[in-house]
Amino acid sequence: MILLPAGYELRDGADPVAAHAYLTHSYWSPGIVLAKIETAIENSLCVSIYFNGEQVAMARVVSDYSVFAYLADVYVLKEHRSKGLAHAMLLSLQAHPRLQGLRRWILFTRDAHEVYARTGWQPLDNPERAMKLDFPDAFK
Repeated sequence: MILLPAGYELRDGADPVAAHAYLTHSYWSPGIVLAKIETAIENSLCVSIYFNGEQVAMARVVSDYSVFAYLADVYVLKEHRSKGLAHAMLLSLQAHPRLQGLRRWILFTRDAHEVYARTGWQPLDNPERAMKLDFPDAFK
């Protein structure tokens, strides 16, 4: 069981409108439209944290449920940070029955390495093996 501070509730799924309100202003998806968030949530395994009926945090995983998972769009609203909410969402996802036995999980972060390290995440052993195909203006 994952313990949260009083008043917080961990739920499966996510509210696309609440997620969009945050993500459209995030450094990783500025300007993303609501329809893209709706599609992303529909095609992912998501968890969210609610406080007084409002979604204040979210995390989602894109996976084939066999060998690979990509953790994305992890956020906690500023006024709810430093309460262990991201940690709780990570533990919940990492323990999810559909995500057991995977060979590899991956994520990208600019500034939250220590948050992920608390649940076992490590830097890539061989970053020179990684490649990407980026379309930075996709949301414009």
